[in-house]
Amino acid sequence: MKKIIVVGGGAGGLELVTKLGRKLGRTGKAEVMLVDKNRTHLWKPLLHEVAAGSMDAGLDGLSYRSHAHNHGFNFQLGTLSDINRETKTITLAPMLDEGGKPMLKERTVKYDILVLAIGSVSNDFGTKGVKEHCIYLDSPKQADHFHDELINRFLQYGESELSEDNKVDIAIVGGGATGVELSAELYNAVEHLSAYGFKNLSTDCLRLNLVEAGPRILPALPERLAGMAQQELRELGVNIRTNTKVVEATAEGLKTADGELIPATLMVWAAGIKAPAFLKDIGGLETNRINQLAVKPTLQASRDDSVFVIGDCAYCLQENGKPVPPRAQSAHQMASLTYSNIVALLNDKPLKPYVYTDHGSLVSLSRYTTVGSLMGNLMRGSMTVEGFVARTVYVSLYRMHQVALHGYVRTGLIMFVERINRLLRPRLKLH
Repeated sequence: MKKIIVVGGGAGGLELVTKLGRKLGRTGKAEVMLVDKNRTHLWKPLLHEVAAGSMDAGLDGLSYRSHAHNHGFNFQLGTLSDINRETKTITLAPMLDEGGKPMLKERTVKYDILVLAIGSVSNDFGTKGVKEHCIYLDSPKQADHFHDELINRFLQYGESELSEDNKVDIAIVGGGATGVELSAELYNAVEHLSAYGFKNLSTDCLRLNLVEAGPRILPALPERLAGMAQQELRELGVNIRTNTKVVEATAEGLKTADGELIPATLMVWAAGIKAPAFLKDIGGLETNRINQLAVKPTLQASRDDSVFVIGDCAYCLQENGKPVPPRAQSAHQMASLTYSNIVALLNDKPLKPYVYTDHGSLVSLSRYTTVGSLMGNLMRGSMTVEGFVARTVYVSLYRMHQVALHGYVRTGLIMFVERINRLLRPRLKLH
């Protein structure tokens, strides 16, 4: 029996292994396994809500082991450390518990088909002091850490002497979707926290700098929509600083190329992405300068047809010569094609090439508004959307991901439970 291993349970990896488990695992046509270093899954585009407290990762996360049991595949907790393409084995690094004690030994697992869906991490471009002083939002654990620090800052503010100079100083580096969405979500968080008894708390206490090295925020959106988002953020109180390059992060704040210090006691780095460093030339596979693995049009690794690569860690070129952008929609499309190609490979049928379809971009400014552009077969070019329509489409993207994992009935039940929880749970995570 063929053994298929998917490493990485992000948006694309989990959708793929779920389909493979239903199709091949349940029927005994193949042994399907998911490997991930975490125990639970959370859709990465929602991490800014976890950071602000609008979502609780502990309650909204999906257990890999439970999901595996329900969908015909196996789950193994572990971190990939090496690939031996000659013996067709992967090595999983030893794992330690939270106290630093050995929990799992190094393990070797055989495969016939390997799928790497490891995703991406923040790219600090080697900027001095970022690793020591900034928080990344690459995982629920990091988002929870930011939330804890945020709550602590607001508690300290409530107990301190109030003055014009006394603010909660937060700096976010990166004017893409993550930085913009987090900025808006933080103002939403302040309004909710003030209703739950945090002393002296209002939006006036928050001094937030959104720092972008480029000429404008949200470069993926049309300039008009990016301008609308910028205006909305400024009305909330966000100080948007474009054409501002950060050269160092310190305990006091961010130093710019012009020698200015942007004061901040809480800093988030969301300025770029790269594939994890351990992927660089792993198993002799071809990688680019940001550690992404080069693939053929069929999404097979350029040097090994038994290895597929999907999502943010894949270096896949479009027909125009540009790389496929690292978006959730890309991972979803790649997962769907890889599923079809793996089934075709097992049945000795020809594989299909991947063609990226851009369905547009949407950015949510919390409960204030949503803006974006949509592309599709029903329209020529693109259509800009905002407000309620854009918010509906934005939410539907997450629902589509849930449908891919659970089906329509279970997703409907999940939505029903969420409605009930809105009445039973606080609007914001308070711990």
